[in-house]
Amino acid sequence: NPCFCILRVVKFRRTGESSRSDEDVISGEHEIQIEGVRTELEPIELEDGAAVPKEFANPTDDTFMVEDAVEAIGFGKFQWKLSVITGLAWANAMEMMILSILAPQLHCEWRLPSWQVALLTSVVFVGMMSSSTLWGNISDQYGRKTGLKISVLWTLYYGILSGFAPVYSWILVLRGLVGFGIGGVPQSVTLYAEFLPMKARAKCILLIEVFWAIGTVFEVLLAVLVMPTLGWRWLLILSALPLLLFAVLCFWLPESARYDVLSGNQEKAIATLKRIATENGAPMPLGKLIISRQEDRGKMRDLFTPHFRWTTLLLWFIWFSNAFSYYGLVLLTTEFFQAGDVCSISSRRKEVKAKCSLTCEYLTEEDYTDLLWTTLSEFPGVLVTLWIIDRIGRKKTMALSFFVFSFCSLLLFLCVGRNVLTVLLFIARAFISGGFQAAYVYTPEVYPTATRALGLGTCSGMARVGALITPFIAQVMLESSVYLTLVVYSGCCLLAAVASCFLPIETKGRGLQESSHREWGQEMVGRGSHSPGITRSNSGSQE
Repeated sequence: NPCFCILRVVKFRRTGESSRSDEDVISGEHEIQIEGVRTELEPIELEDGAAVPKEFANPTDDTFMVEDAVEAIGFGKFQWKLSVITGLAWANAMEMMILSILAPQLHCEWRLPSWQVALLTSVVFVGMMSSSTLWGNISDQYGRKTGLKISVLWTLYYGILSGFAPVYSWILVLRGLVGFGIGGVPQSVTLYAEFLPMKARAKCILLIEVFWAIGTVFEVLLAVLVMPTLGWRWLLILSALPLLLFAVLCFWLPESARYDVLSGNQEKAIATLKRIATENGAPMPLGKLIISRQEDRGKMRDLFTPHFRWTTLLLWFIWFSNAFSYYGLVLLTTEFFQAGDVCSISSRRKEVKAKCSLTCEYLTEEDYTDLLWTTLSEFPGVLVTLWIIDRIGRKKTMALSFFVFSFCSLLLFLCVGRNVLTVLLFIARAFISGGFQAAYVYTPEVYPTATRALGLGTCSGMARVGALITPFIAQVMLESSVYLTLVVYSGCCLLAAVASCFLPIETKGRGLQESSHREWGQEMVGRGSHSPGITRSNSGSQE
């Protein structure tokens, strides 16, 4: 027997497509008949603006959005494959870690003065800073997959080419071009986040951050094996292996369905969603995919609309502080270990300053061991952030990370022994790296699809500004006063903790925003508001 339902405003068509026009609103209610619906099911009454219960999400609707499909399909085999492939791109940490190994080697082999060695590191950060926004714009304009593939292939090409550099000027230019390519690799997080269901998003983004830590550890182990026998040129070439593997496997990567919908490619988005459903062994939602309003993508002005202005400015400072403190701690760690404790560092700096700038010391096995131990602190940072980020939220996680780093920095004022110094530095690095990872979770969540890649790109660019400035604090200011240096880092992180608390939007438990024309988080509150008295039954849409 047919079941008769009274629905307000919504028309059902034979194709399963629904529309809501101005004429419908004016004319009031439309009574329709749906045949083939089981009569034993009871109707569900929804109040105005009420959220659709999860157990009834989509079955009563004849339309769905990408967010609905991603949530319905869930996490499965497809996301595991995507985790590994995007993780390979994220393992470009090897290209960063190699700087601490390459610098002393070239300092000795090519007899470079100290300023040329420092420039070799700075030029990589200049390349990253200058390209981060550009890669974000490319990813918003032409697709996440496109931007990521080009940036990885760029980094791979110039990374391998660096191994054949005949003179200093060549390697300086080539490492700068490597940095230009690395600036686009964070877009792997944008692509990855847009395929993840809400409950798994934070944990999964943090887990691919593990590939960064794995990359740094692998680089140190590779250096131990390669440097004594094959030399630094082979180390540069072999360090590109993860990116080479990504280049081989990237043909498997699909374009983001969210991006396809925003750019009007409905059929391509549906094909991608069906592919994910097939690989995960899950059913596709019933009905027709809603096409979001097409809008300009990758426009800088959209980051400064009234709704996002404060978020953008606060995030820029948070990312700046993260990189400023993280790389500063990496530089300070070497100085503190060589001096033995904080109180002895000033006298040691004077002794070093008296030496010739061409005095050269190759890295020893003990140096590689210390480098490995400090690198391993990244893993506890991931675990702590993983445990708290879905419990206390993204904002509080970042604030807590900055506060703990600031507290550990102040404790260094005490003339502690080497063991206590090691523990404090270990904790500080674990938490500042955890704060960095929390920022990588929060930033793609807070921006809409039209500006998500650009927002992440500009934040990454501000981080590189912090990385460029920090050597002047951790090395130059340290010669004058170690305590003033620690105050700068501690104060910066305290301000960043406050900035994290003042972020207007908490993204914990929210869906990704599809369009900048919607209120933030509307995707998770149902598609549009419902008038009182709407009757909806637990039935499947008919196509």
